[in-house]
Amino acid sequence: MSRPTLALCIPAYRAEEHLPRLLATARQQDPPFDEIIICVDASPDLTAEVARSWGVRVLVNDQNLGCSGSKNRALEAATSDWVHFHDADDELLPDFTAEAHHWMVMKDAPQVVIMGYEYRDFQTKALMVTGLVDDTELAADPISFSIRNKLPNFGIYQRKALLQIGGFDCDPSVLYNEDVAFHIKLAIKGFRFRASSKVTSTNWRYGNSMSAATQVNCLKAHHSVMIQVAASVGEKYPGEIAARLWAAATGLAAHLEWQGADSALNSARRLYPAVPAGQNPRFATVCRVIGPKLAFRVREYAIRAFKPRLRQPSA
Repeated sequence: MSRPTLALCIPAYRAEEHLPRLLATARQQDPPFDEIIICVDASPDLTAEVARSWGVRVLVNDQNLGCSGSKNRALEAATSDWVHFHDADDELLPDFTAEAHHWMVMKDAPQVVIMGYEYRDFQTKALMVTGLVDDTELAADPISFSIRNKLPNFGIYQRKALLQIGGFDCDPSVLYNEDVAFHIKLAIKGFRFRASSKVTSTNWRYGNSMSAATQVNCLKAHHSVMIQVAASVGEKYPGEIAARLWAAATGLAAHLEWQGADSALNSARRLYPAVPAGQNPRFATVCRVIGPKLAFRVREYAIRAFKPRLRQPSA
């Protein structure tokens, strides 16, 4: 019986500086990737030329499709049994494919394996976070887990499973949260999830914070994703979905985006009228007495009055 094959799929935009580092770590893998596909998303720099110089397969979009659209093009072009998507400005640790094949050759292999990862500061190279997903909890209920936790973009996937769900969602309303939508969709479809206990990828952090506009867009997109999830499984997971909507409302309130915060709270309360688990007990009591919308405003303005450092943008 032949061993399963693995493709590395890389969406790339303005990646001429960082792409060689990723490709160098990809070339060091043993066993090697069976194919490497780079989808250059109408990048105005030399990303396509740099990619071609490495002798890998290069797809070039005539117009910008975004990260999800580029991943989908690479997915469709791949011929391997399994695929791994990797951002062009991150890198692989030496034993990535060895760990991947450990899972891929299993007799009853899952369709999704979330790999361990680390976050490092690009300037100092200092380790910031090591990310390992709880394998037992993930395998027990992938839907609940992927609603409650943002699964990282460091997985290996059976290609036929991704084709069954249509790949990544290109709906503009879920932009910035497409990985969340992607994993939840796989879980709802009934595919089996597992998690590796080995760190095999590095995510480089190039700044201390995202812009406020990007953070707000992420939160609004998370609201949109949870609405879609509720339409599919809301009756089974109302509390979990409501908790994520309250979290989105909390973030939006911190940016004084009250229309978005109120909308998220309305969506949550239609699904689950009670205060979701996990809220501060005193705040939960205030929510019950004066209502969540007013409680969110009281809390936010109290933070700004008495703990303004919590609302100062990162340097």
